[in-house]
Order: sequence, then structure tokens, then C-alpha cells
Amino acid sequence: MTKLHDLRPTPGARVGKKRKGRGMGSGMGKTSGRGQKGQKARSGGGTRPGFEGGQMPLIRRIPKRGFTNVFREEISIVNIRDLDRFPEGSVVTPELLYDEGLIKQRDAKIKLLGKGELDRSLTIKVHQVSKGAAEKVSAAGGKVEVI
Repeated sequence: MTKLHDLRPTPGARVGKKRKGRGMGSGMGKTSGRGQKGQKARSGGGTRPGFEGGQMPLIRRIPKRGFTNVFREEISIVNIRDLDRFPEGSVVTPELLYDEGLIKQRDAKIKLLGKGELDRSLTIKVHQVSKGAAEKVSAAGGKVEVI
């Protein structure tokens, strides 16, 4: 029976790295597998990514559309149904939401939306809140603080 400390790859399963430019006896000497002359044989030779031999590249052939708003603020969404994991009376902060995996970025702005139901009193600290979510939280005996 084979033991864990005796495990080895099957012979021939792992092929060694080719050592190029180490003499004629290596089989990869002289031109190091680059052939004779030409652009790709030169040091630093080759074309840039997207180059299509002088044909107008695809990235320039397709039409431009829209624009990127540099002032856009990414807002992470948290629904009321996601808050049922917190115990009664807890203070839900952005750090706590990050630690629980409800938001992906620690410094993200958070908006509370009203999808789902809330059956416990919580104090929730978020950057934005929808009207329906605020009503559901206050109906459950909690409160929302906008930070």
C-alpha cells in the first residue's frame, strides 16, 4: 500500500524546464529556439498586444459609445432581509457588515433597501436609506442613523 510520504509523480509526468542558450549540446543553443533572422528573433522583438499586421485593429474599428463619469460613487446595497443574522438590540455598523461578508469593500458607502422583513430591534448606521426600509426598521422598534 502506498503511503502519503512515498507519493511521487508518475515518471514522465513532470517535464523539466528547457534551458535555452546553454550550448549546442542542450539542443536549445545558438538561436535558442527563435529560428534565424526576423522581427521575432531580435531582442525585444515582436509586436504589441492588439497589433494586426497593419490592418486597422479591432479596438479602433468598433464604434465608441457612452462615457465614464469620473465622479461616480459606488454604493453597496444591503437589504433588510440580510440583517436577520444580527441579535436583538445590536448596533449594525459598516465594519460589522464587512466582517459578516454583506459588503465587499471596507470603505464602501452603504444603502439600506427594504426587501424582506425585520422582526427585531436594531440600530443601523448606513450612508443612505430608502423610505420603505426606514419604515420597516422603525416598525420593528429599531432606528436608522445616516452617517
